[in-house]
Amino acid sequence: MKNHRDLTELFGYSPTDTSLEARSLWNMGACPFTKTKCIKHNHDQSIIYGTCSVHSFGKDVIICPFRLYAENYMSLRRVSEDAFGSNLPFYLFKEYVAKRAEPQTCIVALGQTSGWEVKIGNSMSMDWILAKVDKGTLQEYVGVEVQSIDITGNYRDAWHAYKNYKEGSKQVIPSSAHGYNWANVHKRIIPQLIRKGLMLSRSEYVKRGLYFIAPDIVYQKFEDILGNLSPVMKATNETISVHTYSLGAEKGRAQHRDLVFERQLRFTLKEFSEKFISGPNLPSSDVLDGLIKKMLTIS
Repeated sequence: MKNHRDLTELFGYSPTDTSLEARSLWNMGACPFTKTKCIKHNHDQSIIYGTCSVHSFGKDVIICPFRLYAENYMSLRRVSEDAFGSNLPFYLFKEYVAKRAEPQTCIVALGQTSGWEVKIGNSMSMDWILAKVDKGTLQEYVGVEVQSIDITGNYRDAWHAYKNYKEGSKQVIPSSAHGYNWANVHKRIIPQLIRKGLMLSRSEYVKRGLYFIAPDIVYQKFEDILGNLSPVMKATNETISVHTYSLGAEKGRAQHRDLVFERQLRFTLKEFSEKFISGPNLPSSDVLDGLIKKMLTIS
């Protein structure tokens, strides 16, 4: 029986998967979805944990943004098709460099695992830029932000138990001690989306705004904060388009679980910003007044 809190995927596979495919990634500290070094490690990088997703009380939650790049960056390809149509070739940066001399119109993905992360000054960066290029000349682009959710606490004991797991053994795996940093949704993620969306809206090359990719369970926290937003059909320079994902059913040895596309939502940056400032769950001033009065009467 699964623990209330447990680890769902380590290096892209079930924690109990002892196949050569799975355990070789443990040894290399590699991400199977980006073919790069795993980014889930301790502070001094002496231990690479490889934790893609975790389990809490009946729900599996993606906690690494690289997990959202499964199936050769399928999530970015879906953004490209929505923004630019399905008839244009999609290239990661190395692929584009190899074909740059060819006179063609294509989409080029620039990001942390493709070329480089696009940094603006010292305080802001875009996870991804998808650029439409014609014969080597930039025509337009969209920005893409990819977020999972940070965790609190730690899962060290559970991780070490799985690292030493022997197939067929009856060893007891300790429950993970992780929680979720949901406060980051309104403290960090939403403000970042507003700032970056506003910046993109001012560019002459941006005609379809900002795209946001996230696990569906994470975006549900956005909906708790923002309430209902009025849907719009067409992407413009002043829209935010959201694509959400979840994990598919568990599979057998040496197999990744599918990344399942759940929803597309689109609304204006203006309404998104206004709902964040004055959303339905914003406490009234009476609540704050009462709390301060109560604190002042405590002896």
